[in-house]
Amino acid sequence: MHQTPDATAQAPHWEDLLTSALLGTDRRPLPMDLAGREAPVALLDAAAVAAVRRRAGLRPGRVASRPEPAPADTRPALPPAAAHRLTLLLADRHGGGGGRRGSTPDLTELLPQWLAAANAHGYAAPAQALPALLDAARARTDLRPAALEFAGARALWLARLNPDWRFAQRSASGGASALPGPEDTEAVRKLWEEGLFAERVALLSALRSRVPASARELLVETWARERAEDRLMFLDSLRAGLSAEDEPFLEQALGDRSRNVRATAAELLSTLPGSALAARMAKRAATCVALDHTGSAAAIVVEAPAACDPDMEHDGVAARPPSGRGERSWWLGQLVGAAPLGTWPDRFGGRTPEQIVALPVTDGWQAELHAAWCRAAVRQRDPRWAKALLGTPSAPDAGGPGAVSLADRAKLLAVLDADERACWVAGFIAGHGLSEAFQLLGVCALPWTAPLGRAVVDALDIAREAGSYPWSFSGVMGLAERCLDPAETARLDSLLTVPGRREDASPGAGGYWTEAFQRLATTLRLRAAMVRELAPDGRA
Repeated sequence: MHQTPDATAQAPHWEDLLTSALLGTDRRPLPMDLAGREAPVALLDAAAVAAVRRRAGLRPGRVASRPEPAPADTRPALPPAAAHRLTLLLADRHGGGGGRRGSTPDLTELLPQWLAAANAHGYAAPAQALPALLDAARARTDLRPAALEFAGARALWLARLNPDWRFAQRSASGGASALPGPEDTEAVRKLWEEGLFAERVALLSALRSRVPASARELLVETWARERAEDRLMFLDSLRAGLSAEDEPFLEQALGDRSRNVRATAAELLSTLPGSALAARMAKRAATCVALDHTGSAAAIVVEAPAACDPDMEHDGVAARPPSGRGERSWWLGQLVGAAPLGTWPDRFGGRTPEQIVALPVTDGWQAELHAAWCRAAVRQRDPRWAKALLGTPSAPDAGGPGAVSLADRAKLLAVLDADERACWVAGFIAGHGLSEAFQLLGVCALPWTAPLGRAVVDALDIAREAGSYPWSFSGVMGLAERCLDPAETARLDSLLTVPGRREDASPGAGGYWTEAFQRLATTLRLRAAMVRELAPDGRA
């Protein structure tokens, strides 16, 4: 198309044409000679000419350099059956939404387990599966650590080419492979002084897990220059490998200008029973809690602090309580929670933790005192006190003498070893059913032990026989699909038939329960198949 210079000069600008099209030619006349044409027709003609002119005026882009080839992945390839299974799991990642599932397994919940098993074998991810794997990790943050470990260095290569996968670059900063080793002191110092915040946190955490003293020394050098929020994150990384060697630095942090930093330093020091802070807290707590022999039987008497003095605040005691909490009980809880648990047997005449917890507490202080001991047992990782506070799982109050909430029980259980944890929860379920068991089951090791698995299946069967709807137990059923040992599949065969209708049963409950158990059995068989497929010789 050819136009004279005069015609080009008279042509309206694209922005003027766009404005007239949006507002209408009646409200915004065209800035041009219509030459006898109707305004809408003239607008379209002018737009066609302007569009051609705009396209013709585009300059060709510069030729970009080709990206470097992706790094080679030297890990062993997946067995063909496992690679096919991965394709199915990734293809179904959008299919686990709400609504009635019937007897169909939720494949989205099997993907985390599949990734964990594949990483345990050290397999490399198939190149063709990487985009779908990164998309799945982008949608679910809980998948990212395992997905990026499985994807390997090629995930970072792809992330540089697609902004949707930038999370891989951020997350990879926490991977040991992306960080210099502790022996490369020059690279460590350079990254610590010049790296991004996430890289510095990852570096400190990696060093802490391997050479705790080097990590602490690195932090000490720049501590005074760090921002308060950064100091808090850096200080939290010292939890790994915490020892008496960290005490001088943490004592110094007690004088930090940030209240949150001071509180974290005090918490860390209180986990060291031999620290000076722990001794100070023990002395304060002992003045508040004592054994009373004046009655017919021994009892614990409590006299909460009357004030929070500056020395207490310096040691991390928060002076202002939360809304609705009394000051004195707030201060007492902090003192007892930070005192070494070894304080109390001597304080109470050589009694064991079980005997101490069983003592009555006067004036209504029992809940506050036991809750503080719960926090101390969790913080100090003391299994004997944890068991004493949990009590007998079949106890009528369903919580033991000191565990005042499900959250307390779950935290105390985490202190015990895996077998003790599973045994206690199995006893709890046998005595109290599943109504409060969901949070407790969440802290048990995978797969569940045989006694725990039997307890869960038996309790589900009892609920089915009672005629209630299975939706009330959907959370536990979902956990069972992920955590029950596939070896328990055979025990489910007797539960796959519709039970006889009870007069007091909810309508249709039997059919729903049958679907739920069929889904559970199918999921367990799938998990067993996944394990076999990932085994190098094809056998679990």
